[in-house]
Amino acid sequence: MESGTLVTEIQRFAVNDGPGFRTNVFLKGCPLRCQWCHNPETIAPHREIYWKRRSCAQCGACLDACPNDAVNAPIHPFEARREESTYHKIIRDRCDLCLKCVDACQYGALEIVGTRLSVNEILDEVERDRPFYDNSGGGMTISGGEPTAHPEFVVQLIEGARSRGLHICLDTNGYCQWDILGPIVQSVDIVLYDLKHLDSVKHAEMVGVGNELVLDNLVKILGTGPEIWIRHPIVPDYSDSWGYHLSVAEFLDRLPGRIQRIDLLPFHNWCQDKYSWLGRDWPLKTTESMDPSIVELLVEAYQARGFAATTGGSGFEEFVVRGGH
Repeated sequence: MESGTLVTEIQRFAVNDGPGFRTNVFLKGCPLRCQWCHNPETIAPHREIYWKRRSCAQCGACLDACPNDAVNAPIHPFEARREESTYHKIIRDRCDLCLKCVDACQYGALEIVGTRLSVNEILDEVERDRPFYDNSGGGMTISGGEPTAHPEFVVQLIEGARSRGLHICLDTNGYCQWDILGPIVQSVDIVLYDLKHLDSVKHAEMVGVGNELVLDNLVKILGTGPEIWIRHPIVPDYSDSWGYHLSVAEFLDRLPGRIQRIDLLPFHNWCQDKYSWLGRDWPLKTTESMDPSIVELLVEAYQARGFAATTGGSGFEEFVVRGGH
């Protein structure tokens, strides 16, 4: 059994990932490679290092500390910070993550991504916000990355949360075998299920794999009992057409079982710094963030079939309706 796993962030006061005010636990590691991923730091299953060019003084301390010749020599800070600069501090294919460069940096320009935490360490942090959960109907959301990449740990985390009386949401892409996913979803209150695209070929083009397993697992989840919220990213020139969403609404309407709501999530490019900090190119970095008003029109395709549908997935509306303060 896993005694701990890598967490990139425990985000407090979230309102877009389940009902009420929530605390999101972002686990590190994901089997998919979505080109629009807004949390690239959660993809790799191991620790990584951010290099934040705007904070770097180019002092050379990290170069002196590195035993693997995995740090580029300093250049003028203004040159390194230019938007069109191709300079990157870390030579990633030489780095063995000894983290000596991070220890040497006095300016916060080098930062470890991924902290190994135990179940109790996570839950102790989550419980700090219990008064907000009690007033709003909120709780903990297990996210990532992909939680099912850590099945034993997630089972322990859910069991621990249950013993503390916490409401639990699982945010999953559904890309795993049912013998892993089934026991997990049966133990949570709400499953936030990511639907990337109905067309398997297009799914593979932008995600890296086809969608057959994802759709098969969705049908199985609908027979298990927890609430199901579908979350569909809206990406320009990929999943943003009216006709496409008419077909998705029809598909979901034909499924056995009840889908409680559908959240359409507009693409944004606010995460482009993260790709730069990790030394990665992002194929969508020049794609503009979507105007939410465009997505609001797509919501009507689902409402016409009787679904509760939202733009952005906010759970704050429920809090207001319930009379929270």
